[in-house]
Amino acid sequence: MHIPSLFVDPFSPLLQHPTEQRLKNVDHAPKRPCNLTTVEKQLAVRNALRYIPKEHHGLLAKEFAEELNTYGHIYGYRFMPNFDLYAPPVSEIGANCEKASAIILMILNNLDKRVAQFPQELVTYGGNGQVFSNWIQFRLVLRYLFTMTDHQTLVLYSGHPLGLFPSTPDSPRMTVTNGMMIPSYSTKELYDKYFALGVTQYGQMTAGSFCYIGPQGIVHGTTITVLNAGRRMGLSSLAGKVFVTAGLGGMSGAQPKAAKIAGCIGVIAEISETALLKRHQQGWLDVYSKDLEEIVNWIKEYREKKAVISIGYLGNVVDLWERLAEEPECLVELGSDQTSLHNPFLGGFYPAGLTFEESNELMTTDPAKFKKLVQNSLIRQIAAIDKIAAKGMYFWDYGNAFLLECHRAGANLLREDAQDDKSFRYPCYMQDIMGDIFSMGFGPFRWVCTSGKPEDLRLTDQTACKIIDELKETNVPEYVKQQYLDNKKWIEEAEKNELVVGSQARILYSDRAGRVALAAAFNELVRTGKVSAPIVISRDHHDVSGTDSPFRETSNVYDGSAFTADMAVQNCIGDSFRGATWVALHNGGGVGWGDVINGGFGLVLDGSPDASRRAEGMLNWDVPNGVARRSW
Repeated sequence: MHIPSLFVDPFSPLLQHPTEQRLKNVDHAPKRPCNLTTVEKQLAVRNALRYIPKEHHGLLAKEFAEELNTYGHIYGYRFMPNFDLYAPPVSEIGANCEKASAIILMILNNLDKRVAQFPQELVTYGGNGQVFSNWIQFRLVLRYLFTMTDHQTLVLYSGHPLGLFPSTPDSPRMTVTNGMMIPSYSTKELYDKYFALGVTQYGQMTAGSFCYIGPQGIVHGTTITVLNAGRRMGLSSLAGKVFVTAGLGGMSGAQPKAAKIAGCIGVIAEISETALLKRHQQGWLDVYSKDLEEIVNWIKEYREKKAVISIGYLGNVVDLWERLAEEPECLVELGSDQTSLHNPFLGGFYPAGLTFEESNELMTTDPAKFKKLVQNSLIRQIAAIDKIAAKGMYFWDYGNAFLLECHRAGANLLREDAQDDKSFRYPCYMQDIMGDIFSMGFGPFRWVCTSGKPEDLRLTDQTACKIIDELKETNVPEYVKQQYLDNKKWIEEAEKNELVVGSQARILYSDRAGRVALAAAFNELVRTGKVSAPIVISRDHHDVSGTDSPFRETSNVYDGSAFTADMAVQNCIGDSFRGATWVALHNGGGVGWGDVINGGFGLVLDGSPDASRRAEGMLNWDVPNGVARRSW
């Protein structure tokens, strides 16, 4: 068993470089921009060496400098484990504190190669969503967690373990911040500098808070979004209706699965053959082709049959939209985009006319030229979308900064009556679809069965169904009952849809009443031994109260406060003293660095009365905070 080796002293003796592990066939992050001066490069190396005993500085200073020049960042590959990481049953971790064992499990799951986008660069999703900045931090954090007690709290500054500090059993066992910059310095250009220096990182949302559960989370969110988009068009059924989008990567890879669960024809463009084949082999993508004519013929065939199918186009999304725009009839009812446009010039979007490999090279060898090509492609893409929308397609921004980056590229996207710089001609999905759902208090609640047993997860699914049945019989409006019905259908079909990747986890859109009831019921399952190990409850930061983002989560807030971040910050503070096992607060996530503040939590249900008390107290703040703010 490899797990115990993660907790040994990595410096005595100094770990050997994991040469064979580095040679494994996994996806790697593109080279990062490193526009540091010679003096700044020396500082970056010194920053990495501060973790290292002085007797190793001579060897590692050279090694770190080579990494910085080769990859644009110091990852400390020598300290990467020489085996594939995974989340074992919590009982096999054996930390001094049970809650710390659960946190270790969550960290390991985020770096499982089945879950993580670039596992060797510690990126979970979104192209640059870091779990840690380097592998030395990973080693030190796991050692701190392994030895800590219930009277200590581990503090993390953008992956950097500040240390263990005295606290109380009711305090969080860990507090995390990622990317907390002085506002004037929170720019995308300066991010590259400070990440290269090793002093900050982009934690995305649940990458840096260790709560990502694989693509299942976005499957559920996309399913609900597509269903409700259809309802906005007056469609009671999506049979034979076409949903066109882009992206089959870490999170966007959920789209073909979501399209099928929603009951439509999903057509998804992806330029990375590796990413596309991963979803095809996984069984989430039914068919694919490089030939646009074959794609168009499939669309026509399956529309006529009213089939439910997912189709992948291995090529550039701009070419797909432009080909569909040539058709005299409207072949597309629903359209969106899930490329990683929070990171548009470093692998988040690939311009038309270049291969995947050519783009990866050009983005580092000639960033200015690459940026121009990206922006030209975005203008072409939105022009093709305009043509199809004029024929009747309903298009929305999925909160990935697609419309924002098209606007920045020079496309004319503002409405004629726009009074600000975020009132675009097409809505963000929060404005037209999910905003109302958040205002009801429904959002992406999650749980992880730390036993690793499918039968434990199955029992929690059954319990969730019972609770939803009880809630929908209460005196709630019909539109709330519709959410309960949608979510019951989701949870009933969850196991059949084979959504688990990595840990035994589940997501369910739930409101305050549902979350409180679920937490109480889960804690009781652990107390009675019906579930064999603690359950971690959490949520996406993309939630009712967790995120302030004027181009996504709070885009439907029109009183001017969409550009403030009080809600997300207050949410994290409130969760921390109401019972959370750990809390996190991030800059960036979703639409990008400097454009959003978001936070989340993890809470361990161990079957104790204390766990029940903490969950009730915290969940009665974590959701109502956002509902109260949105009611303004």
